[in-house]
Amino acid sequence: MTGRPIDWRAVLAELLGTAFLLAAVVGSGIMGERLADGSVGLTLLANSIATGGALYALIHLFGPISGAHFNPAVTAAMVAARQLPRAAAAFYVSAQLIGAVIGVWTAHLMFDLPILQASTHARTGLGQWTGEFVATFGLIAVIEGGRRRAPGALPAMVALYILAAYWFTSSTSFANPAVTIARALSDTFAGIAPADVAGFIAAQAAGAAAAVYVMRWLSGERSTAGVETTQTSAETTAARYAPADRSSAR
Repeated sequence: MTGRPIDWRAVLAELLGTAFLLAAVVGSGIMGERLADGSVGLTLLANSIATGGALYALIHLFGPISGAHFNPAVTAAMVAARQLPRAAAAFYVSAQLIGAVIGVWTAHLMFDLPILQASTHARTGLGQWTGEFVATFGLIAVIEGGRRRAPGALPAMVALYILAAYWFTSSTSFANPAVTIARALSDTFAGIAPADVAGFIAAQAAGAAAAVYVMRWLSGERSTAGVETTQTSAETTAARYAPADRSSAR
């Protein structure tokens, strides 16, 4: 994709989508704690449902524009799959990181909390790291399988997987480096201590890389690492998220 200009609409879509996602994650955690009368289980239930619902809507909204990654791990997987050029990926990841922080700060503002915070919520250890590996492996596997076989169902697949992974992983499924970094800036239910961020991101990177390799092997694809796509992200993702009879949307 040498010489092709960056699609700034796609970059803005990644920023807005990630901001809304983090506002949903952190905001629902705050609301859940305030309404659940001390019940961690009810708070987690509210947190997971709100996150899954927001993901479903946001993927439908921004998918045809940017692919609705909202996640550096997903962006890296799309580069490996030749669905996104490396030059665009750098802008995607930057937008995701900025959007994630904006989303956290917006949640704080909505609930009358100090905007600038640092989390004290410890999340570390082999069990937590394994949970992040499993959560991220599953997320990338769902996306890789869904985009090949059921692109129209992908928003629901991703949303439902994340909702479930909140409950079956020990880490409550961050599965996203941008989310992890931003949640370190919130001393609320959804937070993670800054000292624990590196361990989570390392586990996420390992899970994503393993999922890309395994799903490529299962689908019979040859390695495409380092080869860039000739389509723009908007062209590719419009086709990916549109039903078959709407392929002209690209």
